[in-house]
Amino acid sequence: MSGDNGWVKLTESNPGHSQWYIDRFRALADGGSDLAGEARLVDAMLPRGSRVLDAGSGTGRVGGHLAAAGHQVVGVDLDPLLVESARQDHPGPQWLVGDLAELDLPARGIAEGFDAIVCAGNVMTFVAPATRREILRRMRAHLRDGGRVVIGFGAGRGYEFADFLADARAGGLAPDLLLSTWDLRPFGDDADFLVAVLSPTA
Repeated sequence: MSGDNGWVKLTESNPGHSQWYIDRFRALADGGSDLAGEARLVDAMLPRGSRVLDAGSGTGRVGGHLAAAGHQVVGVDLDPLLVESARQDHPGPQWLVGDLAELDLPARGIAEGFDAIVCAGNVMTFVAPATRREILRRMRAHLRDGGRVVIGFGAGRGYEFADFLADARAGGLAPDLLLSTWDLRPFGDDADFLVAVLSPTA
């Protein structure tokens, strides 16, 4: 795992950050906040009972909603505390500790590919820059035929949208649809957020 991973740096400099993050999202959920926007978009793309990989699953809010909607979900996150929170708050999916730059689920006994991979929560801006293309390549390798990858992150986080799209193409993924929000607003040159729906290239 690269030492340039932003989440690792953050939690090393502030050991309480992971628990703060867990508490924050539990409080938002308890307060009735809508935390399922990303999951609704992915659910709309899929027939019921599809296989979904939640890449950078955090506290499980996206994968947990998709599992409740009837999908088969596997979640992978680097942070053991977040994974344990997901297991507690969203039982049902298979939540795993792992580095997306080393993603190899068949080696962990999960041989079947996925109909969709979702990567929300600015995950791609936290990973080490040197691993971005490898992560995208590994995502593509975990797709079933016809599967798609959905990735969302904000501007101003050290990863230009054009660079991301170039990395995606280098990793074997091309955009089907670009949006500026998870609620389907169109993407434009002035967008401060990108949601990219990607399919494997030939």
